[in-house]
Amino acid sequence: MLPDPHSLMDTGEEIVHLRVIPENPGTMSPWPEWIPPEFRSSLEREGITALWKHQVDFAQSAHGGTDSILATGTATGKTIAFNTPALTSALAGGTVLYLSPTKALAADQLETLNSWAVPGIRAGVYDGDTSHEDRQWLRKHANYLLTNPDMLHFSILPGHKYWSHFFRHLQFVIIDEAHTYKGVFGAHVSMIIRRLLRIANKYGASPTVLAASATSGNPTLSLEMLTGRAATSFRENTAAVPQRTFVFWQPPTILNTETRRGVLDESARLLARIVPSGSQAVAFARSRRGVEYVSAETKELLLADFDSAEIEHMVRAYRGGYLAHERRELERDLRSGEIRAMAATNALELGIDITGLDIVITAGWPGTKASLWQQVGRAGRSGEEALAIFIAREDPLDTYVLHHPESFFDSDVEVAISHPSNEYVMAPHLCAAAQELPLTAEDLSRFFPENAPDVLETLVDQGLLRKRPTGWFWTQTQAASALADLRGTGGETVRVVEIGTGRLCGYVDHAASHRSVHEGAVYTHQGETFVVHELDLEAAVALVEATPVDYTTFARDISNIHVINEEKSEEITSSLRIHFGEVEVTSQTVSFARRHFTGENLGTVLLDLPVRSLTTKAVWWTFPLIDTNVEDTDIAGAIHGAEHASIGMLPLFASCDRWDIGGVSTPMHPDTGEITIFIYDGLPGGAGISEFGYDNALQWVSATREAVMACPCDFGCPGCIQSPKCGNGNEPLSKSGAIKILNLLSSQLEQ
Repeated sequence: MLPDPHSLMDTGEEIVHLRVIPENPGTMSPWPEWIPPEFRSSLEREGITALWKHQVDFAQSAHGGTDSILATGTATGKTIAFNTPALTSALAGGTVLYLSPTKALAADQLETLNSWAVPGIRAGVYDGDTSHEDRQWLRKHANYLLTNPDMLHFSILPGHKYWSHFFRHLQFVIIDEAHTYKGVFGAHVSMIIRRLLRIANKYGASPTVLAASATSGNPTLSLEMLTGRAATSFRENTAAVPQRTFVFWQPPTILNTETRRGVLDESARLLARIVPSGSQAVAFARSRRGVEYVSAETKELLLADFDSAEIEHMVRAYRGGYLAHERRELERDLRSGEIRAMAATNALELGIDITGLDIVITAGWPGTKASLWQQVGRAGRSGEEALAIFIAREDPLDTYVLHHPESFFDSDVEVAISHPSNEYVMAPHLCAAAQELPLTAEDLSRFFPENAPDVLETLVDQGLLRKRPTGWFWTQTQAASALADLRGTGGETVRVVEIGTGRLCGYVDHAASHRSVHEGAVYTHQGETFVVHELDLEAAVALVEATPVDYTTFARDISNIHVINEEKSEEITSSLRIHFGEVEVTSQTVSFARRHFTGENLGTVLLDLPVRSLTTKAVWWTFPLIDTNVEDTDIAGAIHGAEHASIGMLPLFASCDRWDIGGVSTPMHPDTGEITIFIYDGLPGGAGISEFGYDNALQWVSATREAVMACPCDFGCPGCIQSPKCGNGNEPLSKSGAIKILNLLSSQLEQ
């Protein structure tokens, strides 16, 4: 029996909005006649005696050879839908390539295939954990290969001659969780898919591409951007869906203050109340550090009711950076019910089959509406009623959604934005393609974006490719695939290693290492705290020592921005303009602050880390001081506050996270000669986010203004203009000035 959400409240005021999404009994369709009897028998042994209508519609389209994407919610049978035509083709002598964004999902899919035990299906996972012997077997015998974009890029495509039989018979390529392929990562995956289709074509195959996605604003466009080919989409969900109670939750204020309890503390408190009820819950937190904190705090709160050894088994943390065997163990224990409460990052958000969850808690806006729907879809998968709780942070976007629930429930989810024509992305993949097989003019027109010839000219000038009458050839001795940074981490992943024991505690992206594992930083792993003694960027290792501490650390950055090329602009008035173009951002982590758990500042320590440079795309506004109605002494805080609030609200409109974008504001920028507010994509070459902001500026700025004006604070708080990622420690800021700036921008745009 689910707990009544009202019984979980402390003050009686936490629930701002409650919506019951009624049960949907679903609509069935008969089995397609072309399904082999052995596959149908295998599913019937699993209790699947018929298919949902959307599964059959999608399978029929795929069986007919049309590239198709199924974009429905969690637990709507997407796995059966895409495997119905795929396994049918494999049983007839074809091969199938399944792509997953994570190792965990591929392993989970293999378990599903093995449980069906379809005679004649020879399936296996090919990833970094696959042994040499298993790799050899898969190359010779597999007719259903499960892998990820990284292995396809670094191993399978460069070594395609070893997979000639597989490619010659390739009938289907399945792209699972396709909505995750957005931004620069999505552009990289798009280029990998195009290289894959090119290689298959050289072996005489023309595979149909199938995709499964969370609900999406334009799934057809998403798949077409990945493949460069026409596609069709299926969005109607005809599966049975249990009743879900969805609660928008605002943490109460801390006693005798105007500050609200943090979402991590509130998540831990809710988990600790849910566990004794017998329900099973997962709380999604934004960061690895947050996950560890929620897990540890939940255990602390449960000590009054349970034995400490029992709590260690019941409450766990799950995040990226754990070692493979740790993740598999956690997934198994969650499925079995041994884990009653889990704190997790979005690493658990994807389609891992977690059955039996009763409650999902989301601690803060997860970045997109699609992501929130994915997370809450983890609950109720066993067919029982479910409870979803979205806890709003003190943040402009969270506050806006909290008081405008229609912006979530009654509007389309975001479009997954990616730009495969990004030259920073395309260049290394054209090199990789040329090394796999010399590139021809026909290849360019058939498989690659329109600006590929221009990028090839640059690569020839750089000496990486050589042009001959028959095509373009790779000129170097090293592997061309090494040129591409697929995950956009900006360098080699940093290993976190314990001093003395040599124990590998986890991994950190290179781009995040300056802020998270700098010398003196506090690093947490499975509830244990470590202090970083040294960050060796050349060796890509952070050396840490297990140390109990009563404080956390926060890094401080300084940033500058330079306009390289203005691509388009619009004159809003004679003095106010909005611009879009290419910029160079330089940043440096210069210090960090130690902050006691009570909030007391324990001092600042200087750091000596190198300057990082990023060439990307940005949207920016320019205007003179006279138009702002802001005092000269207040202008820096005014535009800084407007910048923060704009960054916080953009993810509501673009398919991004606030950590994917950055901003710089200045009262007099040397490149523009005026007050300038920049919002830029935080990935090389741009990810389409700032351009989306340029094209949808009115809705974006108007919502930002409304969110800041609606916040009840006097001088600015995390709910309106303060930012958790500000490199300047949220100084200076002026709420009244920010409102004047946003009034200026939105009122002029409305004219």
